[in-house]
Amino acid sequence: MALDETVRSRIERVLLEQRQRERIRQHGFAPVRKLLLIGPPGTGKTMTATVLAGELALPLFTIQLDGLITKYLGETAAKLRLIFDTIQHTRAIYLFDEFDALGGERAAKNEVGEIRRVLNSFLLFLEQDQSESIIVAATNYPKLLDHALFRRFEAVIEFALPSRDIAEKALRSRLTLLDTSQVDWSKILHAINGLSHADLTRACEQAAKRAILAHRTRVVTSELVDALSERRNAHGHSNN
Repeated sequence: MALDETVRSRIERVLLEQRQRERIRQHGFAPVRKLLLIGPPGTGKTMTATVLAGELALPLFTIQLDGLITKYLGETAAKLRLIFDTIQHTRAIYLFDEFDALGGERAAKNEVGEIRRVLNSFLLFLEQDQSESIIVAATNYPKLLDHALFRRFEAVIEFALPSRDIAEKALRSRLTLLDTSQVDWSKILHAINGLSHADLTRACEQAAKRAILAHRTRVVTSELVDALSERRNAHGHSNN
């Protein structure tokens, strides 16, 4: 993953504490295992959960909250209890994606009482959880979250759109199997403003496929710039 140093170091700290969790517990402490990942779409939040699972050799379970919350709201708290029972008994990475669907501000005027009770249930389950599992919640809209949630997570990691250095690293990494020796990186980096890691990956894939279909191993600057521009236009970004 191409991440800025602050985010990378925090993820590496989580990995280190998990790998040394028994040693930490012997001294009366607990490893970090409840993470809240916030930031724009496509900046690596979901990928971080995948990396944690891969590095720690743990299964990854993704909880889609739009499927968890039903019109029969009383069922939602019961489903949450089943999930936390599983968290207790099966060590794994549990990703609550699009977390704002559940973690919205309890005082929001458009929220019904039952939704607030569901959120209160989640807060209670999260606080009481003493399992070996790692709980990861991810949201693109941190301002929608109830403030009480931030206190329940041991680490809040903020992701951002890639800087030019990180973007170049991501682009080079994704195109590593092709010849990029003729790419004019100054032109490429001028076209990446406002794009996420996911946008960069898709643009690389598009440019790479153009090269392959043209029976080339060399990436052409103009094709990569065009692919990046298409991603920008898809989001309504300007060229400034």
